[in-house]
Amino acid sequence: MNNYRLYDTTDFVMDDDFIQWVYEGKNDVFWNNWIELNPGKQLAVAEARRILQSLQPAAATITENEIDEEVNKLLNSISPAEQTPVYKINTGKKWWWAAASLVLLTGLAALTITLLNRNSASEKFSYNSVTATRQLIEHVNTSDKSIRISMPDGSTAELAPASRLSYANDFKDSANRDVYLSGEAFFNVTKSPKQPFRVFTEEVVTKVLGTSFSVSSFQKDKTISVIVKTGKVNVYSQDAFADKAETKPANGESVLLTPNQQVVYVKEKKKFEKKLLERPVIIVPGIADNEMMFEEAPVVKILELLKKAYGISIVYDPELLRYCTLTADLTNESLYTKLDLICKAIDAGYEIVESAIFFHAKECN
Repeated sequence: MNNYRLYDTTDFVMDDDFIQWVYEGKNDVFWNNWIELNPGKQLAVAEARRILQSLQPAAATITENEIDEEVNKLLNSISPAEQTPVYKINTGKKWWWAAASLVLLTGLAALTITLLNRNSASEKFSYNSVTATRQLIEHVNTSDKSIRISMPDGSTAELAPASRLSYANDFKDSANRDVYLSGEAFFNVTKSPKQPFRVFTEEVVTKVLGTSFSVSSFQKDKTISVIVKTGKVNVYSQDAFADKAETKPANGESVLLTPNQQVVYVKEKKKFEKKLLERPVIIVPGIADNEMMFEEAPVVKILELLKKAYGISIVYDPELLRYCTLTADLTNESLYTKLDLICKAIDAGYEIVESAIFFHAKECN
């Protein structure tokens, strides 16, 4: 999850999750709790909300005279050879149906041209159609164990049973390193900032520069999942994905994942659900789990250590915890067990909202 405590007004205005909250009320509990725990950001949040609300189009009431005026402007802007015949209707809405017909015809023509000129790279992915029309290297795992595959750029994939993976013989002449997956695979991608690595599955595109992550996309399943181990991953729906890197998908059609996070794409709803892993792992090499022994240690420092070790946002009120200390051995315990032990010791609690953990506590004496 993004570190919203570092955000200013501009950052909030540009954040997809924040925009969805302002316009759609999505994750209302999360944002209200976050604002309550971060009073220093209330001004920036309020200003960002005001800006977004001022940009949101309001429903307008259009009079018949205004319709007449706008249709006349539209007709006058079209040369006689291009005009569609418009017949006057002897009703109170004399121009309405004519205008609607003209707009409909114009819209259909534009849609037809768009469909005819659409680049095949932006069309919805189908594994069979791609592998049938391109010269690709294909690996099919018919065994009962994962197989390791090395790709031209040095990236590797652990291909799960009953899965298929295809890619070009060489990535050098392409702007992107594109691979096509049907099934499940764990990827360890060689870094190449100028040449993004993209995994195309049935309804989702996963784009990275260099990281390790897994993708599970079996045709028979109702969901598609992407799990990040290291680095950052952008996940797009096929409907939102465009071949041009500068094209930004609409709100809710893309998700940014960081370590210990996963996203589940529900095919029927065409929606992303972002969440933490059931068993997060320590991602910082310099922090060993066997060092998680504490004696009269400030709880604030322990929570900060956990945040750093697991790369997960843990939101808490430092003022309430400033006098709280803990003596405990948290070695070799899962993250959630660690949190349970901390909560039991200081009579606190926590809840998980999407990809963040909210720590609720009473003031320690």
